Amino acid sequence: MAATDALPEPDCLDGAPHPRATQALFGHGAQEAAFLQAFNSGRLHHAWMLTGPKGVGKATLAWRMARLLLATPENDGGMFAAQPPTSLEIDPAHPVARRLLQLSEPRHYLLRRAPNDKETALSQVISVDEVRKMKSFFALSAADGGRRTAIIDSLDEMNPAAANALLKLLEEPPANVTLLLIAHQPARLLPTIRSRCRELRLGPLGPQDLADALTQAGGEVAPEDRTALAELSGGSVGEAFRLTNLDGLKLYAAVTRLMATLPGLDRPQALALADLAGARGAAETFDLVVTLIDLFLARLARLGATGQTPPEAAPNESALLRRLAPDEAAARAWATLAQTLSARARRGRAVNLDPAALLMDILLHVDETAGSLAQR
Repeated sequence: MAATDALPEPDCLDGAPHPRATQALFGHGAQEAAFLQAFNSGRLHHAWMLTGPKGVGKATLAWRMARLLLATPENDGGMFAAQPPTSLEIDPAHPVARRLLQLSEPRHYLLRRAPNDKETALSQVISVDEVRKMKSFFALSAADGGRRTAIIDSLDEMNPAAANALLKLLEEPPANVTLLLIAHQPARLLPTIRSRCRELRLGPLGPQDLADALTQAGGEVAPEDRTALAELSGGSVGEAFRLTNLDGLKLYAAVTRLMATLPGLDRPQALALADLAGARGAAETFDLVVTLIDLFLARLARLGATGQTPPEAAPNESALLRRLAPDEAAARAWATLAQTLSARARRGRAVNLDPAALLMDILLHVDETAGSLAQR
């Protein structure tokens, strides 16, 4: 087996099916309708940028768009021309769908992070060489002279040279090629790239759509957990998948029970949480606990600034949030602390500080802020 065979796919969440193997898309009917209308009108833009938070279905939509483009015969205007499609659905048994699933479709190009030079790990970025390979692919004539597609997942991972090479391709697009570009943070991209694409923005999923998408991906969501999961995941299927795999709802409940002791942090509870997250081999749990603490602080800051209590993500959370963030001054304090602790956590992990000690330090700073706010 080649070394690259053992490498994970860079555009797939560990343990979840790849977006190209995902048939249904939940919660983005308007975006699908916009693309379908452009397709049926004969005025299809050559580049579509799918934007929005990670894990909300952008890649799934891109693969659905590619299947439609490659599996639907071109309308020659004859009396026997096929009727325009009414959805993006393509039969999984269709030859094009099977070839795309196997990454063997000759009219499609997938641009993503490649193995490094030694083929021992994935590159951290999409390089200019990878973009040049895609341009060379399109320089060849299509086997049947029909449509061709490419998916780039994602633009955020391109280095500057690769982004500039892509810009040149967008300025002089190959004939009959539709580029499907995925971007998690489009504001960071070159404005000239964004201006040459038609954007479809995908928002966070609601509780029911999130539960349906997670079930399709192999996860399970109890009805009573749907709202909490939507709140903690930000409507992202990818994040919801991580939360369910790592008992994220239970961990967040533990975090809120601990925060309920503020000010005057319950040290035994804090040590128990720190030991759990800092145990050997528990790096994913540590990262998730830090994320959940950051999320709790963000929810505090948002409530204090807006006065609007979010749906509960843990028992008795609403009353706790209102107590700890009663006004805008508290909101500013919690927001500032969240930024400070996030940077502290990144630095601590970078220099391999003991995870349990690092988490305990974070919790003590939270307690210190709560104490200061209580003395006002």
